[in-house]
Amino acid sequence: MTNPEIDRIRETLRSRPRPAGLAERRQRLDGLGAQYQLPSDVRVETTSANGVAAEWTSTPQADPRKVILFLHGGGYISGSIDSHRHMIAEAGRQAGARTLALGYRLAPEHPFPAALEDAIAGYRFLLSCGITPAHIALAGDSAGGGLAIATLVSLRDAGVALPACVWCISPWVDLENSGASMTSKADIDPIIQKPYLMELATAYLNGTDPRAPLVSPIHADLHGLPPMLIQVGSAETLLDDAIRLADVAGQADRRVTLEIWPEMIHVWHLFHPQLAAGRQALAAVGAFIRTVLS
Repeated sequence: MTNPEIDRIRETLRSRPRPAGLAERRQRLDGLGAQYQLPSDVRVETTSANGVAAEWTSTPQADPRKVILFLHGGGYISGSIDSHRHMIAEAGRQAGARTLALGYRLAPEHPFPAALEDAIAGYRFLLSCGITPAHIALAGDSAGGGLAIATLVSLRDAGVALPACVWCISPWVDLENSGASMTSKADIDPIIQKPYLMELATAYLNGTDPRAPLVSPIHADLHGLPPMLIQVGSAETLLDDAIRLADVAGQADRRVTLEIWPEMIHVWHLFHPQLAAGRQALAAVGAFIRTVLS
């Protein structure tokens, strides 16, 4: 039985195909977020996180001591604080925490390791604000999900205390794009296809080996990483990335929860104002983060 809500979103996406130009692609993704208004009780405050553009959001129920540090998706070339504001604000509401979204530098103007450097700077900013690691949840969707794992690996290797947990939505963690679902889900994924991901990987890598652990963290040593929640839709080409990430984390003796949501597309949470499954997924995230940060 099909989900009429996701069917309507699929139709909207089909009516707005991805443009060829980089500027237009960035505008398109920002526009997906701009179509949804923030609830009136969400407070927004811009800031600089050690030189990285950033934005706080909070609701009246948020515990100011607890923070979700969020890294947006967009294939490392697009996406922004604007595109994901409504989604991360709702995640913060469900988790009872403030959120800090980072506007990290994008490729091709700023290829690897610029985004990783900015993510690390953002985490260190939270520590400098007096937020304890035990009260921080790191999060990211798509490319931001892969970036979140790479950030954890980098912090661990540098001897920095890690956040309490990590939440990954539809994570892109293999920049070789070798997962079987790249082919098996190609006919039903309305957003992400392998040729496009190969283009994005080339722009971000800028000559870096696509198997390098800090760009493709399915090749990383994940020992010592905090509890992990991975959410992915069954109707997306990145399904295998999420499954393989969960396997690598499990092989490293990490606590990992993998949720595969039937019929859902890439980062369906973005459409939560009109999609019950998006609201349900964010509620599950909130429960996970509340439990760990408590």
